[in-house]
Amino acid sequence: MRWGRFLRRAFLAVLVLLVGLPAALLALYRVVSPPVTPLMVIRMWDGADLRQRWVPLERISPHLIRSVIASEDAKFCEHDGFDWDAVNDAIDDYRRGDRLRGASTITMQTAKNLFLWPDRTWLRKGFEAYLTVMMEAIWDKRRILETYLNIVEWGDGLYGAEAAARVHFRVPASDLSRRQGALMAAVLPNPLRWSPNRPTDYISRRAGTIATRARSVSLAKNGGCP
Repeated sequence: MRWGRFLRRAFLAVLVLLVGLPAALLALYRVVSPPVTPLMVIRMWDGADLRQRWVPLERISPHLIRSVIASEDAKFCEHDGFDWDAVNDAIDDYRRGDRLRGASTITMQTAKNLFLWPDRTWLRKGFEAYLTVMMEAIWDKRRILETYLNIVEWGDGLYGAEAAARVHFRVPASDLSRRQGALMAAVLPNPLRWSPNRPTDYISRRAGTIATRARSVSLAKNGGCP
């Protein structure tokens, strides 16, 4: 009897923690800039610096915003957090013998970067999916995009569009050109390997493709989804 009550209370405590804490933080972060992310803490533990400067979305170049959407999640303004067409394509490719590739949306990446640790386990992917649903319910698309562009990694100890633009191109994020925005988007899959201001031939070609696709991305006047 005593152990049964203890286990029930422990289960309820864990349930409240898993459900209540993320919801409370998302409600807070809807209006307050997140001070730090797990990845930032991990990188600092490994000896990296922390360079980040939060800026509102309207102070980030539309060229960069369009390029990131075109590169990372072309249907960002249309879906509810999950791009099911991309998920189905990834599953079909895997069944044909290709390696399992990600089908992460910008919302999923924001949830991962904001709350979770960097690995590829099914446990972490499960938490990521859960947080994605909650984020889409509590935040609007503009806040998701603004947060992503302010916390995503763009180099060793370098986070967010403002700090990255100043380090890589010596301009504020608002002044990034179409080419610079495309180059910054092009390195996002592996920002520790590639640099937007020293692009390889592959990154240069990829940036050209992204710049072309970005022309078809429409934005609202405030930079978010129309």
